[in-house]
Amino acid sequence: MDPLHLRSAGTSLVISFNSGEAEVIHWGADLGSELPDLSILTETITNSAVDVNVPTGLLPQASSGWRGRAALRGHRIADGVSGLDFSVRLRTVRATVNGNAAAIVQHDADAGVTVESTLALHEGGLLELHHAVTNTGTTPFQLDELATVLPVAPDAVELLDLTGRWCRERHPQRRPIQQGTWVRTGRHGRTGHDSSLLFAAGTAGFGNRRGRVWATHLAWSGNHEQFADALANGRTMIGGSELLGPAEVVLEPGASYTTPKLFAAYSDRGLDGISEAFYSWFRSRPHHVLPAAGGGKPRPVVLNTWEAVYFDHNLDTLIELADSAADLGVERFVLDDGWFRGRRDDTAGLGDWFVDETMWPDGLTPLIDAVTSRGMEFGLWVEPEMINLNSDVARAHPDWIVGPAAVSHKDGGRLPLTWRHQHVIDLVNPEAWQYVFDRIDALLRDNRISYLKWDQNRDLTEHGHAGRPSVHGQTLAAYRLFDELRKAHPGVEIESCSSGGARVDLGILEHTDRIWASDCNDALERQTIQRWTGVVVPPELVGGHIGPTTSHTTARTHDLSFRAITALFGHFGMEWDVREVQGAEREELKRFIALYKEHRGLIHSGRMVRADVPDDSLMLHGVVAGAAGSGASVASVASGTTAALFAVVSTRTSFAELLGRVALPGLEASRRYRVEAIFPAPGDADYAHTFTQIQPPAWLASGAEASGRFLAEVGLPMPSLNPEHALVLKVTAL
Repeated sequence: MDPLHLRSAGTSLVISFNSGEAEVIHWGADLGSELPDLSILTETITNSAVDVNVPTGLLPQASSGWRGRAALRGHRIADGVSGLDFSVRLRTVRATVNGNAAAIVQHDADAGVTVESTLALHEGGLLELHHAVTNTGTTPFQLDELATVLPVAPDAVELLDLTGRWCRERHPQRRPIQQGTWVRTGRHGRTGHDSSLLFAAGTAGFGNRRGRVWATHLAWSGNHEQFADALANGRTMIGGSELLGPAEVVLEPGASYTTPKLFAAYSDRGLDGISEAFYSWFRSRPHHVLPAAGGGKPRPVVLNTWEAVYFDHNLDTLIELADSAADLGVERFVLDDGWFRGRRDDTAGLGDWFVDETMWPDGLTPLIDAVTSRGMEFGLWVEPEMINLNSDVARAHPDWIVGPAAVSHKDGGRLPLTWRHQHVIDLVNPEAWQYVFDRIDALLRDNRISYLKWDQNRDLTEHGHAGRPSVHGQTLAAYRLFDELRKAHPGVEIESCSSGGARVDLGILEHTDRIWASDCNDALERQTIQRWTGVVVPPELVGGHIGPTTSHTTARTHDLSFRAITALFGHFGMEWDVREVQGAEREELKRFIALYKEHRGLIHSGRMVRADVPDDSLMLHGVVAGAAGSGASVASVASGTTAALFAVVSTRTSFAELLGRVALPGLEASRRYRVEAIFPAPGDADYAHTFTQIQPPAWLASGAEASGRFLAEVGLPMPSLNPEHALVLKVTAL
């Protein structure tokens, strides 16, 4: 059987079948159109080892001599005996190629197991891979794990993944790759605040724009594992799998299980190249929320009411807030938690998705009319997957509450511990699923709602259905709930929020339109949260809001300009009582909202670039015109158009007296550009607070002109920024 070779955007994937199984020969740099005879890769057989070459299988298996993590773990159950057919010997029976997509079928007739692997190397270089295992035997097969893995090159010696907690999601950690297995396990029943959005192996010291990087992402919103498996034979695999509970998936004869998709990218230009591959895939999806530059609807300026009124829902107050928002240029007004029956705090009401008649005697219509008459869309907060014990639905249907026992708590079954006073409604139960669908469907039919902020505020600990683990089924049921509601109401956008950023993955983003990166609106914290969210997820899908002057979650105080610049490079909005914003600060906010509207087409369609700045007190990132995946240089832009926006961000005091020259990467090398500092500008309320200097760099007052090559290699001297302040630079093509 001929080898399989997929090529795209500087990446090659080569799979050989010489050993009888599908073996990954190469995943990395493009190898060109012609391959040699792959038998030249036959390796030495060492002392104290199996007597054949051990393949680096697409599905590594012990039957081939693989001594790392096997991809498929499970066993057959027959006549009450468990543990049969515990080790499979899969061999290729069919491989088909259609352009840059392929399907490979491997089978073990003795074990009665077949696995079909589906691969696609997308136009921007992102590899998509998943497996489906089918029980072709005559007795049940209990599946414990089916992992999706890929090999990385020997010079990948460092590992980067992400971790975090509530209000501090997606922070990086690095370590050398050493022999053994590094495993990141998520047992939250959702993706988790500490989940790693990216699992990246790279050459020594790889950075934003330097080094070779191999990166994977597991597109799954339930329990999972991601890992790097470094063997004594010098091979390293990275990948992931759904983490299944005891007997959670038992395949009856003829039944199948499909893994979550693994997305993988290779870059020879550091992490920015990884981002380009992911962004290209996102933006090529037919259902992707298109930015204005793509001819679709621009991402509207959002006002969310939570940090303005909390649970204090008063119609007059909310209409005042809508008036203030409309005056500023807000385009979407979102009513947060507190509108439904019995909801005066977070201890009651979840599950009772009826408008509270005592608070809203005429329903939500008066507020919706007030909002829409002012030219804004109306959005609503919901949390359909959760339930309070103090709710009508819990009292009527205690059997709908998820618990570890086969009987409901009303009949003596034990409930998991509460989390924010709430439990989980069992979407695996068809009646409970239908109830939730019907209630949200009715809300959308009866009200002019354009947007749902869909929250999910707890981990799914001890999550079971009928006495067995059911996170797998709950996750699929939640996906189906999103899909059916979107099908019934195609014009409604849905945001995935989960205590902020605890459900951020490509699985949930296949069913929703944006994510809420974190419940923390502190701009300093958001600089890191958004930077590492953005390594995979493009800015048009990441909610970034200006919070109050003093942060609700950290009590840290920041100028408006720092908060605004931080929110700019995302789907921009506010979570703030904007009625309080008056005078010069209000004018500054209006000007900034206009700035966002002017440039959101660029921000939501261009290439994200991040400089490797030696001074770690300084960050420089931006968006350059030109579609993601277009290569190292920006596509040519017309003279007089904005070619890029950059943010220069000071996170703390620097060791050096001067920041020195800072490079502006990613521009077309031979093109000339004009660079201007545009926000904050002289006259803005925050301008004097932003700098600490007697005399600024000469170019700051009147702009600078230089080639893209000069700006990337020499850079420009930057003003001395005060800690926790930032500056927006506009780059125009000449």
